[in-house]
Amino acid sequence: MDYRSSGVDIEAGYRSVELMKEHVKKTMRPEVLGGLGGFSGAFSLEKYRTMEKPTLVSGTDGVGTKLKLAFAMDRHDTVGIDCVAMCVNDIACAGGEPLFFLDYIACGKNYPEKIAQIVKGVAEGCTMAGAALIGGETAEMPGFYPEDEYDLAGFAVGIADEKDLITGSEIKDGDVLIGLASSGVHSNGFSLVRKIFDMTPEALQTYEESLGMTIGEALIMPTKIYVKALGAIRGAGVRILGCSHITGGGFYENIPRMLPEGVRAVVSKDSYEVPQLFRMIAERGSVEEHVMYNTFNMGIGMVLAVSPEDADQTVKAAESAGETAMRIGRIIAGDKGVDVI
Repeated sequence: MDYRSSGVDIEAGYRSVELMKEHVKKTMRPEVLGGLGGFSGAFSLEKYRTMEKPTLVSGTDGVGTKLKLAFAMDRHDTVGIDCVAMCVNDIACAGGEPLFFLDYIACGKNYPEKIAQIVKGVAEGCTMAGAALIGGETAEMPGFYPEDEYDLAGFAVGIADEKDLITGSEIKDGDVLIGLASSGVHSNGFSLVRKIFDMTPEALQTYEESLGMTIGEALIMPTKIYVKALGAIRGAGVRILGCSHITGGGFYENIPRMLPEGVRAVVSKDSYEVPQLFRMIAERGSVEEHVMYNTFNMGIGMVLAVSPEDADQTVKAAESAGETAMRIGRIIAGDKGVDVI
């Protein structure tokens, strides 16, 4: 009897590490100390000593049941981007610059090529965010997960000068809401999505003329990473007063999280065109409108609050970073909350 006969293949673990090294190497930053394979990752903060009050900002998240879609499609090279996005977008939302990321993969059986594909996506997400992938863990857990399934989660650390943190405390009546377009469903609401769409490979390969792609391709589209867009907006001299990452809970849960007491967000549904994918979800699942806005991002992945005089510059700066941005509402005096009208 040995470890391999119990279901854990140590040699497969070694091969996974070798296959992922080429992807991890692409994410390296000068501040990373040491290489891949140690018991921890080290990152120098020497270059940030000039900040008045350097403040660490962290975020952790997973991909959730969107992984079920990846299993059905046997597509594993994009969920890593989702995992990174869910963490670094939260850091950027607070005004931080993501510095480094660590991933955790738990699987029923270690298939090195599949693990390498997952990490390839993680590395791509880190590159998009400018973060270094300085470590991670792959845990083979036979009997806990089915052999062909896995879970994926991550953790990121960023930094900001305390004075530059986005807290929402300065938001006031008359400020403008700017929405940054999403790339699709992102990584939230898939428990409902999986009830509406058949998750068989055949159904997911069905081409939808109105989407311009198959249902599977539309649903698995990776989460947008907004780090560079928010950096471009700040670089244009805009003071971002509040920022809300539209994740689980949609508009109704997430927008109020950036608001101080005494003000209310008003989002105009007619200010932008809701993508066809969300209209399809609502129609096929007979999902009422309030539930849609309380579950999905509805085409808006990030909402910013800025002063009226900064609104045009915010849109321009976001577009210069390759994002689609638009005015979607305003701030009014009232009880803390949000109206979608």
